[in-house]
Amino acid sequence: MKIIIAGAGEVGFHLAKLLSYESQDITLIDSKKESLAYADNHLDIRVLKGDATSIAVLNDAQVKDSDLVIAVTSSETTNLTLCMLAKQLGCKRTIARISNTEFIKNKELLKFSELGIDELISPEALAATEIQMLLNKSAFNDTYEFEEGELIMVGVSLLKSAPFVGKMVKEAAKIFPELHFMPIALQRTGTQYTVIPRGDTVFKEGDQVYFITVKKGVDELYKLTGKKKAEIKNVMILGGSKVGYKTARDLCANKFNVKLIEKNKEKAFDLADELPNALVINGDGRNVELLDEESLESMDAFIAVTGNSETNIMSCLVAKSKYIKKTIALVENMDYFQLSHSIGIDTLINKKLLAANNIFRHIRKGEVVALMRLNNLNAEILEFIVKRNSKVTGAIIRELDFPKAATIGGVVRGGVGHIALGGFRIQEGDRVVVCCLPSEIPKIERMFL
Repeated sequence: MKIIIAGAGEVGFHLAKLLSYESQDITLIDSKKESLAYADNHLDIRVLKGDATSIAVLNDAQVKDSDLVIAVTSSETTNLTLCMLAKQLGCKRTIARISNTEFIKNKELLKFSELGIDELISPEALAATEIQMLLNKSAFNDTYEFEEGELIMVGVSLLKSAPFVGKMVKEAAKIFPELHFMPIALQRTGTQYTVIPRGDTVFKEGDQVYFITVKKGVDELYKLTGKKKAEIKNVMILGGSKVGYKTARDLCANKFNVKLIEKNKEKAFDLADELPNALVINGDGRNVELLDEESLESMDAFIAVTGNSETNIMSCLVAKSKYIKKTIALVENMDYFQLSHSIGIDTLINKKLLAANNIFRHIRKGEVVALMRLNNLNAEILEFIVKRNSKVTGAIIRELDFPKAATIGGVVRGGVGHIALGGFRIQEGDRVVVCCLPSEIPKIERMFL
């Protein structure tokens, strides 16, 4: 695909890097030379200095021949304008990054597609949504919902007390035949090696395992992973960033008790006006005495979303030392994901990764309606809609020539989620959730074309 990315900031660079690894034809545009220099020297892409809304620059980028324009500059107005221009100049599909989430809520009413804007994304809103899902399933360190929760992915680090530790997948299936979940990926503790579980794969203590489950399977997973379902009601948020504000607003709307700590006095007063149902405190959240004064130990969850990754991590460690049930830190450095479980933080989230997941489904072949890359794992989860002429249509799963480095986790049929075992027959219109290593993505895509 020929893809134009406008904005060489954190989201734009991360997307350019991921896409260049897949040998996509990438042009990265930014008005600042220094922002492009690193990408030019380290990635196999074309960089172009200039205003992304300039007709001359877009023509230089060959916008009329492009398959996708992704506008992720820091300016919402620039992104919307660029997408409208790109569509007029012949681009097939456009995606705009925005900060005003009202646009997303009213996308159909405002008819953005008629203006030339096919998709809207807000990394901050995605992060806030991710945080709320993590709080709702507090014992797990990663989660994602397909089709409004008909299928749910959860990630968990296995405790020694988990009943299937030391057993093979097929042995666990015989012992617990009525369970409603499927292991789709795991990573051994202390390694960077991602495994797609097969029948003879052995679960080990400390494994980071990802499961696909249906709604009634979530409680079963709590029991069988040795985790306890903790009720989260009192939440402390460190940082009044866009993510912090959106998280506090959404949690208050869902009847959580929220305390938000913001260092900047003027910003704290503004947040207090905008969040009447939250308690906003002006102070430095790095000060342990302040956290103690604000009853940190009585909180069920602590969420650190300042603009500094190290502050977020350190404050979460302080919270964990007070036996807080759930800690979540916003980080920008992807390398920190490898450290999260070993240093004791429950979950790290990254806006770049969330935005990339949202955008990548438009790049994959076949009718992909959802996609996510697993934190710190070299694997992708894709949700395909089965077409009439797809190779998988009408086939029984065990008879498919499915790659060993891929697995079908579940199927949503008629709005109902199913854990699809070997005897399940795939039908036209099914929504099939597949987990696979990157090397097998082209083969999987061909099966669903």
